[in-house]
Amino acid sequence: MDEKPKLSNNISENPLKETSGIIMRFFILIKTIFSNIFDFIFAGPIFTAFLVAIILIRIFVAEPFLVYGSSMEPNFDTGDYLIVDELTYKLEKPKRGDVVVLRPPFEESKHFIKRIIGLPGETISVDGKIVTIKNTEHPQGFTLNEPYITFQSDRVSNYALNNHEYFVMGDNRAVSSDSRIWGPLPDNLIVGRAVMRLLPLKNIGIMPGSVNLPQ
Repeated sequence: MDEKPKLSNNISENPLKETSGIIMRFFILIKTIFSNIFDFIFAGPIFTAFLVAIILIRIFVAEPFLVYGSSMEPNFDTGDYLIVDELTYKLEKPKRGDVVVLRPPFEESKHFIKRIIGLPGETISVDGKIVTIKNTEHPQGFTLNEPYITFQSDRVSNYALNNHEYFVMGDNRAVSSDSRIWGPLPDNLIVGRAVMRLLPLKNIGIMPGSVNLPQ
């Protein structure tokens, strides 16, 4: 009598069971790989270096700030989440038109966001919406063109800046508390310049509120 044919060792009697086993071994392998990577990064010198770098960046290079208030409308609104560069002004001087975070001289524990209008050594005259600047290049003065301003004011002020002072104003001239009210800003009270807006997502971008003003 003929023998019954034997099943080949290369063919599974239960394909579904074998497939499940393969999938299980695959996930175990992936878990092992990621576990080893995690242990290598977070338990070794790489994690230490990464953590130190983050701390140094936070202390010396950049800091996050949340805008609150209407003094920079319509270019900045309450809830805007900004990254402020604290390093650049240690290497170069602020420029006219820069948007900066500062500590106001009357209450240095607070932080304001304003735009630099007057530079050290200049004379600044504000007559409502007209800003006139006198310096060595323009001894007769020139009128600043500010197309980014929507909300005007009738406030009048005049200041001569020394070699370590800046004149700052908010873009919303109607409500901003700035150098027109509390005078020039000493350079040591400038925290840094706004280099990135992360929120809201629709306004995300580099150098928010940047304008090109004559220096």
